[in-house]
Amino acid sequence: MLTIDEAFRKFKSRLELNDREQANASARQKEVRDYLDTKFKIDRSFLTGSYARWTKTKPLKDVDIFFVLKPSEDHYRSKAPSVVLTDFHNALVEKYGDKAKKQNRSINVDFGVRADAEDNTDYRVISVDVVPAFDKDENFEIPDNEIGKWIGTNPQTHAAEATTAHQAYSNEWKGLVRMLKYWNNNPKHGEKPVKPSFLIEVMAMQCLYGGWGGSFDREIQGFFATLAARVFDEWPDPAGLGPPISNSMDTARKTRARDLLRAAEREATVAIDHVRHGRNGEALRAWRELFGPKFPLS
Repeated sequence: MLTIDEAFRKFKSRLELNDREQANASARQKEVRDYLDTKFKIDRSFLTGSYARWTKTKPLKDVDIFFVLKPSEDHYRSKAPSVVLTDFHNALVEKYGDKAKKQNRSINVDFGVRADAEDNTDYRVISVDVVPAFDKDENFEIPDNEIGKWIGTNPQTHAAEATTAHQAYSNEWKGLVRMLKYWNNNPKHGEKPVKPSFLIEVMAMQCLYGGWGGSFDREIQGFFATLAARVFDEWPDPAGLGPPISNSMDTARKTRARDLLRAAEREATVAIDHVRHGRNGEALRAWRELFGPKFPLS
């Protein structure tokens, strides 16, 4: 039987992206880029977000792709963000039909891939988020339909901060973040408790402090507890450009997130207690119930 440490290390490995998934994500980027090149003047495109930061969890979906438009498309910047989002949406509907959905800052394209009972997708990307963008000095501007403005962002700054946090935590930070995101994606919650998932990363930059303690189960227990205690705080954009990342959650959403995070902390405490009393098998089952099918039992 696996020890708890062995199980968590296997769990961490299962959540990491492999070469086949990266190749499929790159192919999907090229597919969408080749098509959009016929509709807009695009300077360049690149995979970004949690995928590029290595904090994306399984199953692989909603992979962000920035499409940086050429200066000749600058007319969009003087218009409401909804204009460019609508034009991108209409263009993608022509190719993908109702699989293209307009969101607040992007267009989601679903490729019809479905995860099986073990959250496997045969190494394929479920969906991508197409993000129109413009260069803005050393940063970027992207549309935000909810606030009706173009907002600043810098994926490179976000990636650098994640790398710094990872190194400061004995290279375990990204693994812990992926685990929390996997918990956050568990269908048993219905809607995600913490939204957007990037907020988990932003909070983790402060909530995971003091250095790696050497025990995954206690690190996770403490992570749940600290997130629950601080979910009502305001969490600014790490790049200092856009609105606070926590702005998308109102009081009701934060209350629900706090309650579910507290419940997860209690479940983690029960799992730890099982080990203390020599019930290793029950502990493994408790962790699997908490996280989902990617957590191993053997």
